[in-house]
Amino acid sequence: MSTSLKSSNLNPTPRTRVVREPQRAVYDRDAVNQILDEALLCHVGFVANSNSDFQPFVIPMSYGRDGDVLYIHGSPASRMLRHLEQGVPVCITVTLIDGLVLARSVFNHSMNYRSVIILGTAALVDDPAEKLAALRALSEHILPNRWDDSRQPNEKELKATSVLRVPINEFSAKVRVGPPLDNEEDYSFPTWAGVIPLEINSGAPIRDDRCQQELPAYLKNYSRKKKS
Repeated sequence: MSTSLKSSNLNPTPRTRVVREPQRAVYDRDAVNQILDEALLCHVGFVANSNSDFQPFVIPMSYGRDGDVLYIHGSPASRMLRHLEQGVPVCITVTLIDGLVLARSVFNHSMNYRSVIILGTAALVDDPAEKLAALRALSEHILPNRWDDSRQPNEKELKATSVLRVPINEFSAKVRVGPPLDNEEDYSFPTWAGVIPLEINSGAPIRDDRCQQELPAYLKNYSRKKKS
């Protein structure tokens, strides 16, 4: 199965090399960035070592990308952030579902998807300028142009927020596109087969009762699709 994102000659690490369905692997940084920039949520996986109890956790979070760095944020009291800032290994995943793939056999049903995995360690952002830039990246990732149109964080809010930096150095993507792949003997089976496309669509903005402002242009026709 070919992919819509071209793989480059970048070499994956043994931990990020795609073993299952290797033809779907994508190791190109630009292609990975494209997926990261379109998705809204990541899942952050780590193992918390508390009283010799190695408990894995996977936490869904918003994020922002600035070049080759991924930023996540939260309360300084967050168990996850407190563990990660100590250099605990982290696994971050992002997935976009592009369609349901309906085959003639149940066994060959699938999904069209684009996914990314990033491995590494997180570091606490101490520099005030980088911290503010990271929060801007988080805001702009969700809603471009909103940062400049909103009140900026004050000193109290900045102190109540921790930001972690995760380098996007060890990564890979996996992509499936196209129609179902059935066994040859199943192509004559009398059932509908094909793809049901899926995408994120936004509804009409709903004005807050106490808002007197006109709808800004950047909120009209909001879309997660990124321009090339």
